[in-house]
Amino acid sequence: MAEAAESSSGRAGGGRGRSSPPPAEVEAVAAGWMLEFACYCMCRHFGEGCAAEFWRWGNVAQALIDDVSKIPTHQKKVVYLCQLLLRIAKGKNLECHFENDKRISPLESALPFWTLLEREENKLEKLHEDIRLLIQIQIVAVHMENGYFREAAEVLERLYTDSDSDKPLRVKLATVIRSKDPYVPLLQSFSYDLLISKVKSYIELFMKENETNFLIQAATKQVESNGLGATTLQSKTVNVEDDKRNLETKQRPHLGQKHRVSSVLQNFDLDNSGVKEIKRLDNWKNRLYKKLGDLNSLQNVETHGDALASGRRRQRWTYKEDLELKSGIRKFGVGNWAKILVHGHFNNRTGVMLKDRWRTLCRIEQD
Repeated sequence: MAEAAESSSGRAGGGRGRSSPPPAEVEAVAAGWMLEFACYCMCRHFGEGCAAEFWRWGNVAQALIDDVSKIPTHQKKVVYLCQLLLRIAKGKNLECHFENDKRISPLESALPFWTLLEREENKLEKLHEDIRLLIQIQIVAVHMENGYFREAAEVLERLYTDSDSDKPLRVKLATVIRSKDPYVPLLQSFSYDLLISKVKSYIELFMKENETNFLIQAATKQVESNGLGATTLQSKTVNVEDDKRNLETKQRPHLGQKHRVSSVLQNFDLDNSGVKEIKRLDNWKNRLYKKLGDLNSLQNVETHGDALASGRRRQRWTYKEDLELKSGIRKFGVGNWAKILVHGHFNNRTGVMLKDRWRTLCRIEQD
């Protein structure tokens, strides 16, 4: 009977003589995975300019960050980055407050978190310096753009010490504030858009380093096993390959600039035109990825799964599809096949098919 009781007790305990780990520890590990995944999603949507999705994942991250002191050391960088991005995203809104002190703007509140991130790594000195400088300049610039010149002067006093290294920039910004002109070349050249582009460069590197997140890998395997990944990837590849190459060309200078922003600033003259601002990347890329992934690709898998599995069959163009194509060209112009595909209703078409059909319609009209 004693042996039977021991056997029964062993089975109840899992059969291996080991007790289950404390639920709190299990929850902490799972929460860490979720926090890293939420931060990864925030970075992706920040880079693609999708505000709605960025804030959705930002809310998830905030809910997981119960207390910074309870976050494991190896995840402190994730916490700092989430807090930084939330504040940068609200950088131009002086009515938004992240601190109890209402004088502190979102960008001024972001600066301490950038300092913490700088301490976590030492291999990106150039990019760190550029972003710090741009945050400091834009803290003053945003106040001036809103007509708060007295507050801009107060911010300047809080930001800059009496150290010799800060003195040149402090003097130039003080001169700008006294001019009460928010459109001087200094502020226009070291603009909020340039700050955003630099932050995007930084989070691109972060995302590459965090592709091994458990939830990302598990979700990727699940999508691939369901047969959705290949279809979505094929649709995206056909329609955005040229645009991807263009985006890579645009982004490359941000990661490999030969001159620091600070070195340009040292030679900056308030009377000259300054350096050119870096253009903001098109937001349509995000809409294309989201709608193709959520609507077209998934709908095609569900409705036309057999046709996709055996290869695309040649289908006759319907009158309705021709109207959709013409409407899309009137709205977006010839050549913007990816945008037309996303916003139109087509029967399992690709951007290449749209281009070929338009050529055919042009020949028919000429005849």
